[in-house]
Amino acid sequence: MSYIDQLPDSIKRDKIITIHKEKQKWVSQNKKGFLRYRVPCEALAEFPAVSIDCSGDMVKIGDAEEVSDTEKQTIHSALQSFIPWRKGPFSVFGIDIDTEWQSQRKWNRLLPKLPDLTNKIIADIGCSNGYYMFRMIPHQPKLVVGFEPSVQHYYCFKGLNAMARQESLHIDLLGVEHLPLFPECFDVLFLMGIIYHRSSPVDALRDVLLSLNSGGTLILESQAIPGSCETALFPEKTYAKVPGTYFVPTGNCLKNWLLRAGFVDIELFCQHPMSSVEQRRTDWMQFESYSDFLDPVDSSKTIEGYPSPDRVFFIARKK
Repeated sequence: MSYIDQLPDSIKRDKIITIHKEKQKWVSQNKKGFLRYRVPCEALAEFPAVSIDCSGDMVKIGDAEEVSDTEKQTIHSALQSFIPWRKGPFSVFGIDIDTEWQSQRKWNRLLPKLPDLTNKIIADIGCSNGYYMFRMIPHQPKLVVGFEPSVQHYYCFKGLNAMARQESLHIDLLGVEHLPLFPECFDVLFLMGIIYHRSSPVDALRDVLLSLNSGGTLILESQAIPGSCETALFPEKTYAKVPGTYFVPTGNCLKNWLLRAGFVDIELFCQHPMSSVEQRRTDWMQFESYSDFLDPVDSSKTIEGYPSPDRVFFIARKK
C-alpha cells in the first residue's frame, strides 16, 4: 500500500489500512471470479514495456518490436480476458484495443479547463481501467490514486500498469463512500460518470468537498437531461437500461447541488448530447451499448421513454 505514505497526516490512516487489508484479503481468494482477472493480470506483469506514450488520444504501452510473436499472442490472450473493455483506447505492444467509450473525446473536452496537475495529489473516483490516470502522466502529478470497487477494472489497471510501470499511479478497491477517510487530502479530484449512481448526490458532493484541500479543484462530469429548469429525473427502475441510476439532473440542477454542498467558483463549461459515435459496440466490447439504450423509433428518448442523456462538465473549487 505504498501510496498511503505519500498522503498528508490529515487522513484517517489506520482505518484506511484496515479497509485496504480487508479488501486485499477478499480479492486474493482463489475463487473463479477473482482468478478470472488475477491470472491474466499476473501474466501481463511479465512484460514490462520500454516505451510509454500517454500524450495522445491512444495510451500506448510498449511497441510491437519489444515482444516476439509468441509473446504477443500471450499478451493478446491476457488482454482479452478483461472484455468488456469500457474506457480507452489503448495500444499494448502494437495490439490496438478499441474500447466501448472513445474516452479521448471526454478528456479533450475537459483539457481547456484542466487545472495544473504538476506535483499534485489527485484522486480519480471510479477510475475504471485507469485510462484518465494514464492521460494525467504527461502533466507530472506527484500521486494519482484511483478509487475502483470493480474487481475487473481493478485487475485490468494493475495489469496495464505492471507493463507501464508508472510509479505515481495507484489503485485501491475503494468507492466514493470512502472519501470521508481522506479529509483535506487531495489537490484535484475527478468525479466522472459517478454522481447519478448515488442515491444521495448532495451528501456525496459534501464528502468530495471534505476530501479536497483548501483551494482544491473538482472536475465533475455527469449524465444529465436536457433543459434549463432546476430539476432532476428520478427513474422508476432504470434509465437507459441502467438499474443503478438514481437522480439524472439538468445542468442547472447539478450546479445547485454543488452550491448546496459548499463549492464555489462553479462553472458548467461543456454540455453535449450523447451519441453512438462516442459509446458503441466494438470487438473488445460486444454487448449492448448506447444505441441499444434508446427508443428504436425516437432517439430523443431512452428505451424507457425518458429524455435521452446529455453529458455535462463542471469545474468547481473548495474555498
